[in-house]
Amino acid sequence: MAKILVVTSGKGGVGKTTTSAAIGTGLALRDHKTVIVDFDVGLRNLDLIMGCERRVVYDLVNVVNSEASLQQALIKDKRLENLYVLAASQTRNKDSLTKEGVGEVLDKLKETFEYIVCDSPAGIEAGAHLAMYFADEAIIVTNPEVSSVRDSDRMLGLLASKSKRAQKGEAPIKEHLLLTRYNPERVSNGEMLGVADVNEILAVTMLGVIPESQAVLKASNQGIPVILDDQSDAGQAYSDAVDRLLGKTVKYRFLDVRKKGFFERIFGGN
Repeated sequence: MAKILVVTSGKGGVGKTTTSAAIGTGLALRDHKTVIVDFDVGLRNLDLIMGCERRVVYDLVNVVNSEASLQQALIKDKRLENLYVLAASQTRNKDSLTKEGVGEVLDKLKETFEYIVCDSPAGIEAGAHLAMYFADEAIIVTNPEVSSVRDSDRMLGLLASKSKRAQKGEAPIKEHLLLTRYNPERVSNGEMLGVADVNEILAVTMLGVIPESQAVLKASNQGIPVILDDQSDAGQAYSDAVDRLLGKTVKYRFLDVRKKGFFERIFGGN
């Protein structure tokens, strides 16, 4: 049975699209047929991070408005057999999507795919509502800072009250929390919230803790989902998160300040 997974946040710039790309790619790596859908109409970025921006001909709005078929708009990933992308429009406004149209597209995708990962725009406007409305599960992406966590709390309230499941009195959306840009040294210095602090405020199952890493920026600039960089700490942390999403018990990594080796302590290396 197909599962619709929304990746959302209350605040922009927390790593939501990076997370959508990583989670979708991770599911495909584990032999689940997956499509990642960009709901950020007017500001699309998913195609850049996935490295398929030059292959976008038709987009989600074209399909919703019957200007193109779903098969024409879907972009098959060149690296993974089970991975596809449905891009957002760069030229339309956010009112171009309708609840009925999006519902029809998602129903068609459910006929083919095991996982439909919806990359939501930030905030609480129409695009974000549509991305979350049909969801079965949600990944709330937040940074370890008070304003980001507070906005995530607001998103949890919307997920609990404004989704199709909530309105129909069905089982609630299963919620997961993903903490990004985590820096143990800054936590120990009191400059950033720790994992326990965030858990106490939001009380949502922690799917993963992604360390602050230059590998994320490098991968994005190269059009490669960071999860494919299995030598990086961020790539490994995202891989762990995908395993947890699929029900595996995986120990959390990269939560503690890294101890410097002998030569680093002597010569001050990073």
